[in-house]
Amino acid sequence: MPVLFALGFRPFFLLAGLFAVFLIAIWVPIFVGGFAYETYYGQIGWHSHEMIFGYTCAVIAGFLLTSVRNWTERETPTGNLLAGMATLWLFGRILPFFPDDFSPWFIAFIDLAFLPALAVGIGVPLVRSGERRNLLFLPLLAALWSANVLVHADLLGMARDLGRKGIFLGLDLIILLIVIMGGRVIPFFTERALPGVVMKRWLAIEWLSPLSVLMFLLADLFFADSLLSAKLAAFAACANFIRLAGWYTHRYWRVPLLWVLHFGYGWIIAGFFFKAGAGLGFVPPQFTIHAFTVGGIGVLTLGMMARVSLGHTARPLAVGPSMVVAFALLNLAAIGRGLLPILQPQWFSQFIITSGALWIAAFLIFVVIYAPILTQARIDGRPG
Repeated sequence: MPVLFALGFRPFFLLAGLFAVFLIAIWVPIFVGGFAYETYYGQIGWHSHEMIFGYTCAVIAGFLLTSVRNWTERETPTGNLLAGMATLWLFGRILPFFPDDFSPWFIAFIDLAFLPALAVGIGVPLVRSGERRNLLFLPLLAALWSANVLVHADLLGMARDLGRKGIFLGLDLIILLIVIMGGRVIPFFTERALPGVVMKRWLAIEWLSPLSVLMFLLADLFFADSLLSAKLAAFAACANFIRLAGWYTHRYWRVPLLWVLHFGYGWIIAGFFFKAGAGLGFVPPQFTIHAFTVGGIGVLTLGMMARVSLGHTARPLAVGPSMVVAFALLNLAAIGRGLLPILQPQWFSQFIITSGALWIAAFLIFVVIYAPILTQARIDGRPG
């Protein structure tokens, strides 16, 4: 148990992997089979909320708690404090299944308490170290918390029609966070793994890539599904495509821990192209989301968890055939959920079932392989 709570990535990556399996295993029969399963969020709302504020926030927590310690050389929550944060996140996932046994205000309070706890956990070492460059994660977490507040305000009857805005704002903020962090870690990991390779970076593109996403976020918040948001989606797609093209090297095809990150970033770009297509009437709006979620969030977070877990347990930065299969399965799941329904909408239910099965298989492989890594001490004997 002490090892599991030695550093933030350990409990949160393990919980994220387990919850990824549970989330889709419950959701697919509900959506396709018509099974009734009442939650605080409702049936449709539960899936979208938990994908963003459950699974993805767990991965964000594990990554930030681990990275901030590296950036600042100051401790982030470990031991009992970390166990408390993980328990808080876990209760936020469990309580919505018991809407008749717990007050909706209490359920909302527990869920809304997690991101402020995370902000304090990373904010204290960031402020004390004077690490100004990374203070931007605090307003990002505050904005993500605000998006969650909109969801709960709608559910609690405090405001109408804000739940959907909260979900999409949360999704857009996570995409922005991925673009910011992806611009840092993907070139860094690539150059470190491939001696002699230097990523191409253009100053204008490095600014435009996250800025274009921020502009789309604001348009999507205030002018959703408008021509303006479609144009800004196209702008974001083009800027980030140029950025990703600058990172390309044929050498990363030999390193699964690298190509999976590049693929994940590529799915973000595909999502923006689909958003632009929807605004111009070429793509049904309901089919624009899952390139972002299954592809961008799913593929990138799986690759990041695999890479970070190895690096911070002092293991060789290489994965075996099983994880390569997991990476491939998840990309196939993204194709089945994010692309094929656009081309063949009449097979929508079959694509959901197939994509869900591929997602579950990919994360089951991750949990089986990485549970021992995440619960055992570093092989070099150092703390963490």
